[in-house]
Amino acid sequence: MKKNISRRDFLKISGIGLSALAFKPYLLPQYEYFASPKRLPQFPASEIIGRVTDPDVDLRSRPTNDPGLNTSIGKLAADTLVEWNREVIGNVVGGLANQKYVETPQGYIYGSILQPTRNLPNTPVTELPNGQGFFAEVTVPYVDLAHEGVVASPWLQDHIVFNFPPRLYYGQVVWIDQIRNVNGFVEYRWNEDAAGRGYGYGGSYGEYFWGDGAAFKILTEDDVSMISPDIDPAEKTISIDLDYQTLSCYEGTREVFFCQISSGKSYDPVTGEIVDTFATPAGTLLTYWKIVSKNMTAGNEGASGYSTPAVPWCTFIASGGVAIHGAFWHNAFGEKTFTWLCECFTRTRQMDFSLDNSLCIFSRR
Repeated sequence: MKKNISRRDFLKISGIGLSALAFKPYLLPQYEYFASPKRLPQFPASEIIGRVTDPDVDLRSRPTNDPGLNTSIGKLAADTLVEWNREVIGNVVGGLANQKYVETPQGYIYGSILQPTRNLPNTPVTELPNGQGFFAEVTVPYVDLAHEGVVASPWLQDHIVFNFPPRLYYGQVVWIDQIRNVNGFVEYRWNEDAAGRGYGYGGSYGEYFWGDGAAFKILTEDDVSMISPDIDPAEKTISIDLDYQTLSCYEGTREVFFCQISSGKSYDPVTGEIVDTFATPAGTLLTYWKIVSKNMTAGNEGASGYSTPAVPWCTFIASGGVAIHGAFWHNAFGEKTFTWLCECFTRTRQMDFSLDNSLCIFSRR
């Protein structure tokens, strides 16, 4: 069975842009819509809420994609939200390692293309703490944004062309530099300026977006402080198994954290040839930069590329942009993707988000 291409994979194959929109344009009003304030929508009443990450995802009567069983009972658009009842082991054919499906009241959805989220709204503040900006993490499935200023980035340009609302998703982290009250509710301004604390697009342009303040949890010093300050950084090791797609953190010989990852594939998504272009490199490396949010952009219109703002919890470990970071655009952890980065199942804050020279060992069996 043909595998759905994820948003990020499509970006890498086809050039910078919002991949889901290249499949199916969304018919919304023109730019005026993008600049208007927006409240949070009513989210499903479920402890875990699944967000569909790809376009045209199959809703199935059974947890299998076996083409001989004809289990598809409908199609779901990107950003559809569903009640997440439980994960079940299914029968996934087509060379995929992940066999998990998510059971919903309507049917089964392949787990790799369903982001687990929660609806944890916050009480927004009405003034900047100490008159300064702050980092904030999205704690709801998504928040629609209102754009301010000049349209400059490829990311926003594609949203406008395809009439898809610019959004931030559960787990993303952004730099907030202003607060306003509009029609009785508080909005925060996300500063994606390239010269700002948000470490924006990386080009000569920057952009600004407003979102419902209830969507954002203000990060405190405790959220970004060292978890184990008494442990010598030389005793901290991150061990990544590129074959089994797992990550373990050690303090000395004691494992203190474990998760699945998605490292880079060792073949070209266009030609199918075995190449190292997208492969996560094996070797022994040192962390050299950690930041809670980073725009990640690479490539151009003539080559594989992507543009993804507000990638959370980034730990850079080698030159050329190799990093461990959170991921909100898929749930395919345990599978390799078309990226040289190392995408973690959860926020890397749990790996000890502190500035040190922790040893990183990337190995193959």
